[in-house]
Amino acid sequence: MQRSLQPSDSPPLSAYSRFVQRLRRRYAVELPLLPPGEPVRAHMAEAYQALRARGDTVADALRIVRQLVMERLIALDCDQHAPLAVVTTAVTQLAEFALDVACREACAELDEVHGAPLAADGRRAQLWVVGMGKLGARELNVSSDIDLIYLYDHDGETAGGPDGHARLANQEYFARAVKRIYALVGDTTGNGFVFRVDLALRPNGNSGPSVVSLDALEEYFQVQGREWERFAWLKSRVVAPASVVADSSAQALRGVVLPFVFRRYLDYSVFDSLRTLHRQIREQAARRSAGRPERANDVKLSRGGIREIEFTVQLLQVVRGGQFPELRTRPTLDALQRLARAGLMPQEAADALASAYEFLRRVEHRIQYLDDQQTHVLPVNDDDLRWIAHTLGYADCCAFLAQLDTHREFVAQEFDKLLGGKAPCTGCKGGAPGPAAVDMHDLIDTLPGPFAERIRGWSENPRVLALRDDTRARLRQLIQRTGQWLREPDSEAPGRIAHHVDAALRWADWIEPLLRRESYIALLVERPAVQERLLRLLGSAKWPARYLMQHPGVIDELASNEMLSGRFVAAEFERDLEDRHQSLTRTGEADEERLLNLLRHAHHAELFRTLARDVDGRITVEQVADDLSALADAVLRVTARWCWPQVRNPHREQPQFAIIGYGKLGGKELGYGSDLDIVFVYDDEDERAGEVYAAYVRKLINWLTVKTREGDLFEIDTALRPNGNSGLLTTSFEAYEKYQLGRGSNTAWTWEHQAMTRARFVLGAPALGERFDRIREAVITAPRDRDALKAEIVAMREKVRAARPVKPDRFDVKHSAGGMVDAEFAVQFLVLSAAEAHPELVPNVGNIALLLRAEAAGLLPAGVGQAAASAYRELRRVQHRARLNEEPTHVPMTSLVVEREAMLALWRAVFG
Repeated sequence: MQRSLQPSDSPPLSAYSRFVQRLRRRYAVELPLLPPGEPVRAHMAEAYQALRARGDTVADALRIVRQLVMERLIALDCDQHAPLAVVTTAVTQLAEFALDVACREACAELDEVHGAPLAADGRRAQLWVVGMGKLGARELNVSSDIDLIYLYDHDGETAGGPDGHARLANQEYFARAVKRIYALVGDTTGNGFVFRVDLALRPNGNSGPSVVSLDALEEYFQVQGREWERFAWLKSRVVAPASVVADSSAQALRGVVLPFVFRRYLDYSVFDSLRTLHRQIREQAARRSAGRPERANDVKLSRGGIREIEFTVQLLQVVRGGQFPELRTRPTLDALQRLARAGLMPQEAADALASAYEFLRRVEHRIQYLDDQQTHVLPVNDDDLRWIAHTLGYADCCAFLAQLDTHREFVAQEFDKLLGGKAPCTGCKGGAPGPAAVDMHDLIDTLPGPFAERIRGWSENPRVLALRDDTRARLRQLIQRTGQWLREPDSEAPGRIAHHVDAALRWADWIEPLLRRESYIALLVERPAVQERLLRLLGSAKWPARYLMQHPGVIDELASNEMLSGRFVAAEFERDLEDRHQSLTRTGEADEERLLNLLRHAHHAELFRTLARDVDGRITVEQVADDLSALADAVLRVTARWCWPQVRNPHREQPQFAIIGYGKLGGKELGYGSDLDIVFVYDDEDERAGEVYAAYVRKLINWLTVKTREGDLFEIDTALRPNGNSGLLTTSFEAYEKYQLGRGSNTAWTWEHQAMTRARFVLGAPALGERFDRIREAVITAPRDRDALKAEIVAMREKVRAARPVKPDRFDVKHSAGGMVDAEFAVQFLVLSAAEAHPELVPNVGNIALLLRAEAAGLLPAGVGQAAASAYRELRRVQHRARLNEEPTHVPMTSLVVEREAMLALWRAVFG
């Protein structure tokens, strides 16, 4: 921002304010009572005590303190360019201070006559003053009114006066206290007011009681709470009295408010509510400015104003905050950055909205500095407008207004992008849409045959008939869009849909069980691109449709334009989960069930992203396996971190513990739905170690496998641990090493050494990882009788093949002769028989890379390793596609001839 050069001999810019002029004339004696610098709460209290000491009443002292604070803030802002936060924090602290003083004064007066209000257990019942909106978010402007809701924690009655009489019900006691608080803070006297007070946001609005119990508030939320009230309560905070804030007793309010504001599922049903609210605000603004064009330039309520930034932020918070607790924050500027970090808004947009918000709030303050009026409309007086421009550092009005227009235009575009479209007509006088809006018969006639029949069946479906009219109207809209999408021609080309009708039928199967969860219908209506991506995904293969039936909430991932172009990043995944964990901990919600569901939702969402990239052809089969394996590793790491504190009597702060991955996890070849072959080991000399780590592993397995409302994570297979299913669930590193290296009578079998070729260290301290790598290398490079090893592996191969019989005229891409298992056994033999002489075969780099290394080392004839590697890659691709389509992996013998021959050539080269 530019800074104007103020001549050194001219009066400070703050002196132009008519409000400041009045204050400096009337309170010249009192102004020095406020200590120099930013007016913090301690300074306000000091000035208040000085005023009381000279004889001012509580009400007068509070009002004079308010005037002193305002004069100081105007000077700091206009003359010294104080940051916005200095102003908003000071005004918020003034409100908190004044309300605390008023609460103590009102209750002391009532206690003297009626005694203290008591709960059933004899403790004092407490009044909670809840600040809403800008007060709750600590964002008050200099002429804000304060939106308050008064609550008390327990019903009961007062102890009575000195003679035991004059008892009051707690409700009546606190209602009288509220009246007295209003008189102390809100009444206008010769010294003005402290704050204008608005109680319209309380339950039942202006027709409701002035104060309600916490139980009554909870019942109101459950029975009558409206969608717009969720936005109001988003920023709620107990602001007074200071005693209940300090002792944290008021935290009980969070347990009532959070479930009301933030729903468990993604909640797009609030879009229409916010549209309606925004439309009403704009209509009110338009009525106020009718015939008064100067009122149209409202920096708060006009198009592109402060309210549209707040709505943009709050809408995303309410929609996503149930599943992403890190979004739950009150201040607008903080929320913008959290939304950007969560990927819900581009960082550039968040920064630009933050810049616009700060600019508009500073303009708003200057408008109010002029005359201490609660207005947000730019002045029409040229001198006033020029003064605002100068205090913001602009040389003239033109530059200032140009910047104002730029900010407002950007805000309006972002708001329209989010809430675009006109709100649907709800009929005359706010009535519901008529039957014609939800009659689907005329629509069915325009749909292709099979899809038309499927939708016709909904005409008598109880789930559809039970829907509200507005929800059925939305459903009709979705069916109509699907019908339009079906007009695209089928195509087998990459990135195209071969069977559009199949996709539409799967969509109908998917949405029918979800019809009563209206948020999903709302999501698709609000995000047409999501519906189209969903249809394309459902049309690509059968397994995605099944996955979406199990985990419908993941479809919101399709709302991100960047989703398909990205890849899994473990560090970001873990950071996001830890952020959510911390957010839940702060609000007291981090119980075991909530953490289990948090892990499952994050895993399912990330798996779905990989699935969407896969079926869209953005990543290869190898990349799918890499990403799914990295995801499993990350989930194991987070689960291990979160489980350790849950173990009873842990004997150390961090466990000396490791997880070894085998099979597909070890080889980084995980597919969708793969189980995890893992072995648990520990390196801990403590005498309690065996017992503690056994309990830890049982807890880990439970966390990974138990089914919650969000489903499960993985199936866990621990059969590869020493002595298999008859062995201990967790093993000391020393015992594991002895078993693998054949030291003693209890030693590993050859098939276990085959498994070791694909094993890798998944998590644990780095020193444990180095120790495992040494054990693995010692196992792999140990001297062996080559012929005996060959005979054992061939026998094992025949045993596996016999267990998976295939019809003579069919070829199983995995288990038949010439299938993938042939390559896997061949690689295991090459590694176990030759790694001692060829250390390049020791690293666990995957079957394809090892085949190429074996050929380069001269262990395979020229071309055999390369051909087998290419064949293995193709067979994996065929297997992968078959599983996505839920088809058998058996193909005619006339298919994949080149690949089968390459595998058989590898087998012959290795085993003869």
